[in-house]
Amino acid sequence: MTSTTRTRARRGEGALLREEILRAAEDLLAEHGSEDALTIRAVAARAGISTPSVYLHFADKEALLETVCLRVWDELGRLFRENAGGDPFVALGRCGRAYARFALTHPVQYRVLLMRSTPEGPAQAATECFRHMVAVVERCVESGILRGDPERLALTLWSAVHGCVALVLAQPGFPWPDVDELVNQAVIVAGFGSAMLSRVPPEGVPASAELAEDLDTLAERLRNRRPYRKDQASP
Repeated sequence: MTSTTRTRARRGEGALLREEILRAAEDLLAEHGSEDALTIRAVAARAGISTPSVYLHFADKEALLETVCLRVWDELGRLFRENAGGDPFVALGRCGRAYARFALTHPVQYRVLLMRSTPEGPAQAATECFRHMVAVVERCVESGILRGDPERLALTLWSAVHGCVALVLAQPGFPWPDVDELVNQAVIVAGFGSAMLSRVPPEGVPASAELAEDLDTLAERLRNRRPYRKDQASP
């Protein structure tokens, strides 16, 4: 592990020192791919400062870990904003896939912020994710493609996509198929399933043979309505 010698910060340089600490922590996470490498001592050594200097800005390792992970969370909001335009149902699918890509691109941050229990209440990251999801779902409800309470629908969709990426992150050695295709299929199933369930309550689902016949009829109608385009035909 490398370190540098750093002179004592002058008055007014506290914000700069805090930024150096966070950059050092980010480097450690990127190099090791695990939050276990992020100790106060290791961060201090990487930043070239004393351990007490870190404690001036962060109460403990958990506070430092959460802060450094939250630094990437603005990117998730940007991805939702970039993908939320156009047809609401198509946008819902784009946002779901963007969410999954974000999680798989930032696995350490995602595990820390959304895959650990928070007994003190909902984590900031979870609250922000839910807010992004609800905003996209509300447009679908307004357009009529989804029916029901936007928050309840958003929870269901979020659970489906999170479950997919959480399995991939937790079991990297499993013989997964192409991950992008796996995510795409999970998003499609969640989107179409929500659209159907919002119209047909579970107790109203017919027997398998009858349901299969009805779905075949619906699928045929959808195929004949307009030319099939992969970028528009799925959520």
